[in-house]
Amino acid sequence: MKIHIITIFPDAFTSFRETSMMAKAIEQWLVNISLHKLSDFSDKKFWHVDDKAYGMHGQVLSPDPLGKAIEHVFSRCWKTIPVIYMSPAGELLTQEKVEQYHANFATKDTEICIICGHYEGIDQRIIDLYVGHEISIWEYVLTSWEIAAQVFIDAYIRHIPGVLGNAQSLEEDSYSKKFDRQKEHPVYTRPRNYKNKKVPDVLVSGNHQQIEQWKKRNLR
Repeated sequence: MKIHIITIFPDAFTSFRETSMMAKAIEQWLVNISLHKLSDFSDKKFWHVDDKAYGMHGQVLSPDPLGKAIEHVFSRCWKTIPVIYMSPAGELLTQEKVEQYHANFATKDTEICIICGHYEGIDQRIIDLYVGHEISIWEYVLTSWEIAAQVFIDAYIRHIPGVLGNAQSLEEDSYSKKFDRQKEHPVYTRPRNYKNKKVPDVLVSGNHQQIEQWKKRNLR
């Protein structure tokens, strides 16, 4: 899976790409993240990529550099690919939605493009012309949506085969289908007794049927 990201701040992804699960996925060639700095596509003085919004206060990302950036991504892919815009006005991201996006993109597309919004957002004409999916990570506003893009990517790549050390862990995540989209049960590890708090006996019983029943009874 190749993920193209159009952003004003590509440096925001440095640590994200170089640590934990993401670094391993990139090292194993399961994921490739290509950053496209929006100001590289500006022909304005000082490479500005925004302008004053009509009818409101604030700045909006201009359509010309953003359109050029998207077309550049398409030219690199030799085709049009799905364009995602991270926006507080978008469809709320849930675990079920992440699974749907993965099922859709995994069968049809090996590359996607993500636009990170900034200021008051992007010109509506870019949405009308290019954007196929508007995604929000919750009902609040961020100054810049690089963080939101990272949230989406992290949740998404967990479903790519080989990214997780144990693929079965997906089945028991919070909000998984197995748990009827509820939060997962409490989890424990060694030692069995910590400050007089003991691991429930059923979890160390070896009785898998009873363990599964306990898990479903103790969903939060």
